[in-house]
Amino acid sequence: MELLGRLVEKGLRREPPTRDEALAVLATSDDDVLDVVAAAGRVRRQWFGRRVKLNYLVNLKSGLCPEDCSYCSQRLGSTAGILKYSWLKPAEASQAAAAGVAGGAKRVCLVASGRGPTDRDVDRVSRTIEAIKEQNDGVEVCACLGLLSAGQAEKLREAGADAYNHNLNTSEATYGEITTTHTYADRVETVRQAQSAGLSACSGLIAGMGETDEDLVDVVFALRDLDPDSVPVNFLIPFEGTPLAKEWNLTPQRCLRILAMVRFVCPDVEVRLAGGREVHLRTLQPLALHLANSIFLGDYLTSEGQAGRADLDMIADAGFEVEGAGTTTLPAHRTGEGPGCGTRPAAGAPAGSVCGSAADGGCGSGCGHAVGSGCGSAGTSREPAEPAETTATAATAEAAEAAEPDTAERTVPVSSGPRTDLVTVRRRGAGTEVAPNA
Repeated sequence: MELLGRLVEKGLRREPPTRDEALAVLATSDDDVLDVVAAAGRVRRQWFGRRVKLNYLVNLKSGLCPEDCSYCSQRLGSTAGILKYSWLKPAEASQAAAAGVAGGAKRVCLVASGRGPTDRDVDRVSRTIEAIKEQNDGVEVCACLGLLSAGQAEKLREAGADAYNHNLNTSEATYGEITTTHTYADRVETVRQAQSAGLSACSGLIAGMGETDEDLVDVVFALRDLDPDSVPVNFLIPFEGTPLAKEWNLTPQRCLRILAMVRFVCPDVEVRLAGGREVHLRTLQPLALHLANSIFLGDYLTSEGQAGRADLDMIADAGFEVEGAGTTTLPAHRTGEGPGCGTRPAAGAPAGSVCGSAADGGCGSGCGHAVGSGCGSAGTSREPAEPAETTATAATAEAAEAAEPDTAERTVPVSSGPRTDLVTVRRRGAGTEVAPNA
């Protein structure tokens, strides 16, 4: 396919595709999905080899959020039966983080529900960061606390934070349809504050909320313009009790095309396979490793993920390796170690010095966090599919079919419809007495 050959050449040169080319990737057929994965996989291997970075989420404060983000199980008015608790103590959070690090996680992501932290909250999180760093040598810490006020990013960096996550989630044009209690511009400003403070910016998207292909391309190009170091790609987890509970728009093939498009637009950026991968990619998760170079290990914020041991087996079986603590994730040109630019200032650069944009020779952009509460989109919005057959019903139909004469036309069962059975509320790990899934 001429399109894919052209995109590979551009990706190897850190040159972004055109908008039309990005849209064309999303428009490819299921018959071509393996070709799409193979092409984007060449770009992924050029900049990240076969390394997979592991990240681990610790939900510092769960539920009771005053914001009305439609995708989130922690939102104002949510009736999802999630865990609700106030701030974990630094020692509790450090203990939770240690479980992820023991499982191979290189980065711990500290997340708290709410519009944004007070200065007292920032002090509390700073003590937590210090506790985690003392207990786990070399671990990276990323904070995700919502909208930041002046000076807060600097305080987090002084405490030892390496990165800050705040996702754009969807296109600016449709943002108001998803959230009304803050704006798209508020999110952009928080990412810029993190960058100005010298934190590695992490900002990504949620696919599967009923957005169009154009919306997906818009948000990914906006992320590229922001130039974060990591771009988490979440797929909506449609929690019952949230406004988007019926939005089951994604297929495994659709998810792979979205990841490939992100990789082509952001060739040399950490693309993270985040929330919803188990729900929507299912048995095709290993193929996504050829596109993303980073995943979350174990559970998410309010939903359960694949067992940590299964994640490690999947990585090994697919021919990849877990990235070690001593390895720099990003290519040298994005870390100040070589020509080019990146979000994080070079060693010795003053806080606030930020270099780079998409025009500077193709630096990528974007990053984010896995909202275990839900994330993700498949083209234009459409009516939810009918529920899949229950196992018992399917078995009965299969038995009846077997009893038909050999001349009867046989239909191969096809798995379709929403997999609500894969959406499981987290009842273990941080904020509980049950061991984490790491």
